[in-house]
Amino acid sequence: MFPRAGGDRVSVTDPEAHASPDASDDRSDGRGDGPSDRRSLATSLGPALAETCDNRLGPITWFKADWQRGGAATGTASYDHDGGRAEVVVKIPVVRRELTWLQRLQDGETPVVPRLYAAGVEIGGYDLAWAVMERFAHGPLGLHWHDQHVPRVAEAAARFHAAAGRYDVDEPPRDEPWEALLRDAMESIRINQVENERGWTESLKRLGPRLSALVEEWNARDVGGWLHGDLHLANAMSRTGIDDGAVCLIDLAEVHSGHWLEDAVFLERQLWARPERLKRHKPVRAIAAARRTLGLPVEADYPRLAMIRRLLLAATAPRFIRSEGHPAHLAACLRRVKSALDELK
Repeated sequence: MFPRAGGDRVSVTDPEAHASPDASDDRSDGRGDGPSDRRSLATSLGPALAETCDNRLGPITWFKADWQRGGAATGTASYDHDGGRAEVVVKIPVVRRELTWLQRLQDGETPVVPRLYAAGVEIGGYDLAWAVMERFAHGPLGLHWHDQHVPRVAEAAARFHAAAGRYDVDEPPRDEPWEALLRDAMESIRINQVENERGWTESLKRLGPRLSALVEEWNARDVGGWLHGDLHLANAMSRTGIDDGAVCLIDLAEVHSGHWLEDAVFLERQLWARPERLKRHKPVRAIAAARRTLGLPVEADYPRLAMIRRLLLAATAPRFIRSEGHPAHLAACLRRVKSALDELK
């Protein structure tokens, strides 16, 4: 996981909840261009969208999901295409990065992302990207726990890595200023009176002298792949069943370059506060196995790299107290810090 431009991570304050990739809050800035205004504009463009789609798009029922805090308008409808009629999701606006990857990953009859029926970058005279995409019959997986969720999402992640890997990586990996984040975490522990403050302080002091070497080791990883960037159960859907069958991944706004372990530890981290869900299937190990099955590279030292990643994320969690301040999550992070420090000799 990495800091976002707004200085926050995906929310895990409630171990059962997940924030959407667009995690801005739902307020206008007073100039009429806040998320609510953009959503109202988007919904008013329904007739123009239907016309742009050659009237193949049926009436749109707009909705806002509980976790959706950004300015996108999302709705359900039907769409008449050459193969018949499909149930679809309509989204306005769409982040350009998400639209790019939706378009890129349409190969085959069962792509690992939603089927894209129509899309564009302008609607009704406005510079707004939009998409009409497949509506999945089952999901998200985060609504209902099943032990097979982890291996199914792992297989989908590997499929995503393989499909995205056909495109050259044309951007650097995201900057992660671990030294500054650790300093901020220590300050946050002090001023926010985090539970088990003494344990946190002692553990982060143990990490301090070793941080530079561990960061150097992590930064030496191969970053020549594309990652989903927001891999969790709320972004996992299925065409076949909630408890079995292939999984597809939605919300591609955070796709970026990096190392596959970033996706793997990101998925695992969502479950740290629910250790019983990690007993049968380990996300990192599952994604490594799925990658091997597809012929993708898996480094011999990946367990150590994964442990470094866990340590860095867990140690800096107090820095993001607004989104990661749930006591169960912070307690799980502290346990991870202690165990990683003991293991990484």
